[in-house]
Amino acid sequence: MNLRDLRYFLAVAEHRHFGRAAEACHVSQPTLSAQLRKLEEELGVTFFERGSRAVTLTQAGEALLPHAEAAVAAADALASGAQALADPLAGPLRLGIIPTLAPFLLPPLMPRLRAELPLLAPEPWEDLTEALLDRLRHHALDAAVIATAPPGELEAMSLAVEPFLAALPPGHVLVGKGPVAEAALGPDLLVLADGHCLSDQAIAACGRQGRNQGSGQGFRAVSLATLMNLVAAGFGTTLLPALAAGAARQQGLVLRPLEGGAGRELRLVFRAATPRRAALLALAQVLRKVLAEAGLARR
Repeated sequence: MNLRDLRYFLAVAEHRHFGRAAEACHVSQPTLSAQLRKLEEELGVTFFERGSRAVTLTQAGEALLPHAEAAVAAADALASGAQALADPLAGPLRLGIIPTLAPFLLPPLMPRLRAELPLLAPEPWEDLTEALLDRLRHHALDAAVIATAPPGELEAMSLAVEPFLAALPPGHVLVGKGPVAEAALGPDLLVLADGHCLSDQAIAACGRQGRNQGSGQGFRAVSLATLMNLVAAGFGTTLLPALAAGAARQQGLVLRPLEGGAGRELRLVFRAATPRRAALLALAQVLRKVLAEAGLARR
């Protein structure tokens, strides 16, 4: 048994597909399949039920999966700890980031990291908040940038407060009236699909469900780009985070500040026992600089 084969096991369990798992592990599918067969024979169990269309975990696979995750996480922690002792600001750093932030933060962040922390090798991973937190708990990420308060078992560093802006189509009745009351957006507010924290924040700010939520018959927008296109077409209004302002204006949207000052706090979250604390402190400093240059202030 070796760590490489355990990583193959975890990859197939995650992707539920041998081809995608092999691609993620940078090996051929026959190699991955052969090694897993050897591991199964060594342990005397079968991990997966291999169907023509799907791969599912067997009862034995489900039972052994947490042990494989713990073994790989421990090995990764050992390697990370050794790297941190050698040079805390060097080596890979797996950084999660939410989809409503990634397109606007990563472009200015990555070159700044190369300039200020040249030995650090950030590996961005874009996903919804709950998925990022799950990967963080399972040591698949070193840290994540999110826009909600983290659960109690994780630590967080505040980065900045990002205000929301009312995004309106040209000619909307609220255009030209200065700051917009959040409640005024309620009747035709468009929000992202369930699972996006921005959806919950927009609904809370405007005091009602979004126009495309709750009835079961509306569309389900999964990106800010979709919402901006729909608003530009006159289908409704939405709330946008301030970092999306440039992209929104390129779409021809009219942006207005909100009377109530609704917004979200951006945080860098990580495990309390992480060996990468020094690297994360340095990362947080760079993040704060980039966000400050974009006009965002700290709380």
